[in-house]
Amino acid sequence: MTRQLYEKKENEAELKAVTVHELKKEMLSLPHAELVEICLRLAKFKKENKELLSYLLFDASYPETYLDQVRAYIDAEFDAMGNMNAWAAKKVIRKILRVTNKHIRFTQSKTAEIELLLHFCKKLRRSGDLLKQSVQLGNLYAQQLKKIGKAIDAQHEDLQYDYLRQLDQLLKV
Repeated sequence: MTRQLYEKKENEAELKAVTVHELKKEMLSLPHAELVEICLRLAKFKKENKELLSYLLFDASYPETYLDQVRAYIDAEFDAMGNMNAWAAKKVIRKILRVTNKHIRFTQSKTAEIELLLHFCKKLRRSGDLLKQSVQLGNLYAQQLKKIGKAIDAQHEDLQYDYLRQLDQLLKV
């Protein structure tokens, strides 16, 4: 009996996602109302989809305001940490970084990536002795500084100078 089930599963075709090109082609052929329904259904399916749709509809037109909101979130989370022990602080800091990276993905902007990661690193550095107490947080901090450096290299020379000055301040121990 189990062998028959196993053989049946081998013969069944797997459901595979189509390519982005095929999705785009199909979406262009759909009527507007049906496309809206599909987007709403997608937004209901997963929280991150709803957040991305909210960003695209309401915040993409005002990138500076959006970055200010993300910075305010980072500030609030670091302030809420207070005097946590190193283990709990690591968990909160990783969560803050995860959320920050999600917002960076939403913007798809190297400038936004640099600005938000610089802000994150400044707040992490100001958080006291956590970097000295925890090797993992020190490594996380170093990884973010490398990530900032790579993003700065992709910028125009004038912007590079300003960002490199800020990065140098973070590199000084």
